Amino acid sequence: MKQPKHTSLHEIGADARIARIFRWSAIAAAVLTLIVALGLLAWWWLSRDTPVAVDEIALLPPEPLARPGVEAPPVLRFTDITARAGIDFTHVNGAFGQRLLPETIGAGVAVFDSDNSGHQDILLVNSSYWPGHEGTQRPTLALYRNDGTGRFTDVTEEAGLDIELYGMGVAVGDYDNDGWVDVFITAVGSNRLFRNEGGHFREVTDAAGVGGLERDWSTAAAFFDANNNGLLDLYVGNYVDWSPEIDLEIDFRLTGLGRAYGAPNHFNGVHGYLYRNNGDGTFTDVSAESGIRVVEPGTGRAVGKALGVVLVDYDDDGHMDLVVANDTVRNFLFRNRGDGTFEEVGAFEGVAFDRDGRATGAMGIDAGWFRNDADLGIAIGNFANEPSSLYVTADGLPPFADEAMIEGLAGPTRLALTFGVLFLDADLSGRLDLIQANGHLEHEINTVHPSQHYEQPGQLFWNCGEDCPTRFVQVADPGDLATPMVGRAMAYGDFDGDGDLDLIVTQNGRSAVLLRNDQDRGHNWLRVRLIGTQSNRDAIGAQVHLTVAGETQRRLVSPTRSYLSQAELPLTFGLGEHTDVDRLEVRWPSGIVQEVPVDAVNRLLTITEPET
Repeated sequence: MKQPKHTSLHEIGADARIARIFRWSAIAAAVLTLIVALGLLAWWWLSRDTPVAVDEIALLPPEPLARPGVEAPPVLRFTDITARAGIDFTHVNGAFGQRLLPETIGAGVAVFDSDNSGHQDILLVNSSYWPGHEGTQRPTLALYRNDGTGRFTDVTEEAGLDIELYGMGVAVGDYDNDGWVDVFITAVGSNRLFRNEGGHFREVTDAAGVGGLERDWSTAAAFFDANNNGLLDLYVGNYVDWSPEIDLEIDFRLTGLGRAYGAPNHFNGVHGYLYRNNGDGTFTDVSAESGIRVVEPGTGRAVGKALGVVLVDYDDDGHMDLVVANDTVRNFLFRNRGDGTFEEVGAFEGVAFDRDGRATGAMGIDAGWFRNDADLGIAIGNFANEPSSLYVTADGLPPFADEAMIEGLAGPTRLALTFGVLFLDADLSGRLDLIQANGHLEHEINTVHPSQHYEQPGQLFWNCGEDCPTRFVQVADPGDLATPMVGRAMAYGDFDGDGDLDLIVTQNGRSAVLLRNDQDRGHNWLRVRLIGTQSNRDAIGAQVHLTVAGETQRRLVSPTRSYLSQAELPLTFGLGEHTDVDRLEVRWPSGIVQEVPVDAVNRLLTITEPET
């Protein structure tokens, strides 16, 4: 059965805006009334003739609002098992004292099944030394193969990935539909594409036509089917127009530190790339005609400074849209017109700026239906003293509004400098939680900003559900996730096969950290792996709707999320204490809608797209 075509929601977006404005106006009126009442009360109190002696008492913070049935955050801890799991990787950024901006940004990580063993492997991206300042070690990419129990073996050389480059991010996807997931690496300089040939990787960059320019600084990238023809296209985000000469000429400095890393607002923006898959192993650069080049009115200069990208279908029309997190300039929302061309509507749809109308230092990004309803949320990690953003639709309809404050994220995330951002169901409760990887750019930042530290703890926000004062509640002790790190990329995967999601976190200039999820709530789960036939083989862009006890969880198949990262392709659904699935529906990119019976849980369910 073909999926019915959805109409765009733009024509009713104005109604959603009006409704949201009305709600906020009502809140503002209530606050004004309260202020007036408090003022009258204060006047009455101060105008009384007879003073009244009162006993002094200690001022205490207010108790958390108690409501019937509200749960405290459960015990949710992640344990550092890096060494015992066999991961021995240290990121090299090449820093030698000149404070060149690329030294602060890397590096990425991908979780994927590189050899079709059924187990999730880990690919870590490395940077390099600057010419004339080489070190003693040879920094390369690093591929760790998983034996299925969460123990890893370094197979980089035999897999053909012992490649040196100033690497940044990574995208994975089976672009040739041969059943093996391929790898694309972004870099300062030319990017690289590696074709997976039975677990061994062969570089095909030049033949495929996706290397970009030698002076590019590429960051976030995503494989996705832009025109729903069954072939994965490739989006590549670029950061800023940079060279060592430009960087040194700016000569950015901080009082008390001297030479410092330059802020991105001192550099010009650059355009990203969109490569159309030709189906024969090659790609065509369609960036100019596709609508992804955004320029400043009047000057014609490129606007974007991309660090993160996530796939969404925000208007529910069956075509993948792109949200790009831009550093210090407005974020982009590229609405897919349905033919693989795009219209940039970020400001119109409410994701371009924060709640005060300002551009933020946006880096990591993820999206998900965290309320288990029609509302889509987009989380973006921002710079220090900028709380993370949480853009949410209203009753399933755009535009978005930043609800980080009312959902409990604004206060706890304000001081953190956040790179990695992930929605995942950490305790298999059936609700998406939120995790952040944090870390500053400047080693000595604490000497000039006492509230800031170079190493910063990660944060886990448990999704409390509908009955709590705020939906997201910070977990006080998330185990080794709270160990201060210079956090950058972060991805998830079920590395040990126990059903819950573990984490791999990279650090800038330091060792990667593997964190095992040690939650023990006894919840049930179901993992779903999709194989496309009419759609792209990885089923990137497919939606899975799973209903348990009358509540529907909704997931999008896409490894591209967080910061310079790729998470595993299988989807994980927490079932809580339930053992029966009411309904499981797959909406394939081809338009096919498939309902699949589920007769057992706590297992991996593989679903193949029907031929017709």
